[in-house]
Amino acid sequence: MNDRPKLLIVEDDAGLQRQLRWAYEGYEILAATDRESAIALLRAEEPAVVTLDLGLPPDPDGTSEGFAVLETILALKPDTRVIVASGHGERVSMLRAIEMGAWDFYQKPIDIDALGLIVARAFHVHALEAENRRLAARAESGVTLGGIITGSPEMQKVTRTIERVAPADVSVMLLGASGTGKELLARGLHEASRRKGEFVAINCAAIPETLLESELFGHEKGAFTGAVKTTPGKIEQAQGGTLFLDEIGDVPLPLQVKLLRFLQERVIERIGGRNQIAVDTRIVCATHQDIDAMVAAGTFREDLYYRLAEIVVRIPALAERPGDAGLLARHLLHKHAATMKLGPKSFAPDALAAIDAWRWPGNVRELENRVKRAAIMADGKLVTAADLDLEDGAQADPINLKAVREAADRRAIAHALSRADGNISGTARLLGISRPTLYDLMKAYDLQP
Repeated sequence: MNDRPKLLIVEDDAGLQRQLRWAYEGYEILAATDRESAIALLRAEEPAVVTLDLGLPPDPDGTSEGFAVLETILALKPDTRVIVASGHGERVSMLRAIEMGAWDFYQKPIDIDALGLIVARAFHVHALEAENRRLAARAESGVTLGGIITGSPEMQKVTRTIERVAPADVSVMLLGASGTGKELLARGLHEASRRKGEFVAINCAAIPETLLESELFGHEKGAFTGAVKTTPGKIEQAQGGTLFLDEIGDVPLPLQVKLLRFLQERVIERIGGRNQIAVDTRIVCATHQDIDAMVAAGTFREDLYYRLAEIVVRIPALAERPGDAGLLARHLLHKHAATMKLGPKSFAPDALAAIDAWRWPGNVRELENRVKRAAIMADGKLVTAADLDLEDGAQADPINLKAVREAADRRAIAHALSRADGNISGTARLLGISRPTLYDLMKAYDLQP
């Protein structure tokens, strides 16, 4: 097997191609003469470094084809290090190439030694960056922001986004199905921010319309029947902190107007009051509804939407997070067994298979409900699929078929590791492969038990 780094040379001059092949004996050389063959080799071989002549047919005397190849390479595989060649020392073309994302450039006629140093450095930096990404992904697995337990790249991407926006004083909208952990993420955002005030949460769908305004803005004594004292609202309670508005799509239109005014002016008036009260409260909201459709239908104000959705974060369903169902199920089983003093509990193999296969329409909330019930109903230490009341069931464009297969392998190995509780022999049996084969796959994909 050839383990040499792959270098793609995109050059239409056959003599120069031979010269470059001779100069790079330490690399596996791939050669292309036009855009079509260059992109085909990129998809098939995924080279780390590309040397690219901007003058390619059908425009050998211009640069249009070369720039088109550069743009396509960086769109398909952004981490590729592209070194651009200029035949006439054209500074404008070089500047444009670097602006588009080229790694470096060289001028013709070629100085083989100088170009060799540029190529070697490009391979070195590419390898360092790949290692850095692997280490970062490994450090992020497990418990993340807000106590979210996950090992899936999909959910880790969400938590990284929230960590990035947490210090900025912007409104955030969390979109996702019920039970995906929106409030947990909102609390994690608050804890990662610089705000010293409280985290205050309110479910807009759980409070009658007639009372929701009072809950949000507060009221003065005597404002209405039963208002025996002045009561601050949730917005005031979150002064200096974060207010989480769950199910924001259920706020009635008249109240949306008042909420919009607060977001624009950062002042409120209690019901029955005349004084304006300045409040420094960050708003984080969430909904499981199609908010874009609501705006189009006129049931949610467009101007309010843009005030609330300065940053939009879409949360994947549990079924879209490979391996997380088993990871969460174990955590929840240990938690509830300890809380209810039921003694040590673990999952039987059929339970792990059922957890892995179930689509979890109710997401984490459904998972916790089933695990808690199963912990109580289980006769002994092992929780079975029957205790969980689960029936068996099955469960950006890729660059090439190899990438599709790799993604499928990663999902299958993650599921099997979760079901086998990280045991290598058990995982290999579930996958129907030998332990050495499993070790090779885990090493190739940088997976940890």
